[in-house]
Amino acid sequence: MPLDVRVNRGLCIGSGVCARIAPGTFELDDEGVAVVVDPRADSRTAVVAAAETCPTDAIAVFDCGRRIA
Repeated sequence: MPLDVRVNRGLCIGSGVCARIAPGTFELDDEGVAVVVDPRADSRTAVVAAAETCPTDAIAVFDCGRRIA
């Protein structure tokens, strides 16, 4: 089962750190806000690292309904 990855658009400041750490999973949209493009594209480790590195805690990662980052 893939990770459930969510971005809170209200918290995202568009730093782009998530897209640098997990470029297959995250990208910045036309408004400069992070979006999830494919939660399976990068390793679990990279996706969790991207969430944990987000300067505004705008990214939440869930596994089987349990928040892991």
